[in-house]
Amino acid sequence: MSTIQRLRALKTVGVMGSGTQEHEDDAAAIGELIAALGANLLTGGGPGVMRAVSRAFTSYRGPRGLCIGIIPCASEDNRRTAKPGYPNEFVELAIRTHLPYSGSLGTHDLSRNHINILTSDAIVALSGGAGTSSEVDLACRYGVPTIAYLPREDSEMAIPPSVTRTHDVREVERFLRSALDLQ
Repeated sequence: MSTIQRLRALKTVGVMGSGTQEHEDDAAAIGELIAALGANLLTGGGPGVMRAVSRAFTSYRGPRGLCIGIIPCASEDNRRTAKPGYPNEFVELAIRTHLPYSGSLGTHDLSRNHINILTSDAIVALSGGAGTSSEVDLACRYGVPTIAYLPREDSEMAIPPSVTRTHDVREVERFLRSALDLQ
């Protein structure tokens, strides 16, 4: 199989989480898991969980997919420039967009969250705020398999009842193997 054929065959896992806090231990466990499964990692390409999961993913020493970042623009008036702090230094393929909205406007048509979700074969949500909750809502709307990995009891995130919540990375692995049809 050629490199191009192999890359086309890879599944993509979107990881959604806080844009301000890294939640390092949680993000590292998920980044390493996705790399070990040989999938691509997709994030919003910025700081916080996006950076931490990307760092763990790209540090993996075995074969893995690409670290993809879907990058927001700076503002509605400045769509040519990436939002400050984007992409983080671990993103291997930055996909720049003209879409400025996130956070509480995460389901708006001018939010890149739609691309994050629709490009992913499965979603893992980590601790986050309004933006993460909006991505989980979009995943439910679009029918993308989603699990919330929330090892800490302090997560106040609004997660729909249809989305499994877990504190066990082994359950995330079982979920991803099933959702991605991996043996």
